[in-house]
Amino acid sequence: MTVRVVVTPQIGRFFDCPPADVEGQTLGEALEGLFARTPRLRGYVLDDRGQVRRHVRIFVDGHTAVDLAWALEPGSEIYMM
Repeated sequence: MTVRVVVTPQIGRFFDCPPADVEGQTLGEALEGLFARTPRLRGYVLDDRGQVRRHVRIFVDGHTAVDLAWALEPGSEIYMM
């Protein structure tokens, strides 16, 4: 299913990340779609264990995402700051 990922200007100043429509059933899958477009972003967002770094906040449909297994709905909007 297609979801929208928006990277806020705080991250966008380091990476060319315009809003993107990606495929994914979970937050982790959607982020993989984004990382395929912008590979360097992975190291900024995820640590060596593959977990979201402490300085990054991710919201799914207005709710704070707590892990990468977060289930998405068709048309979900993901905001990363």
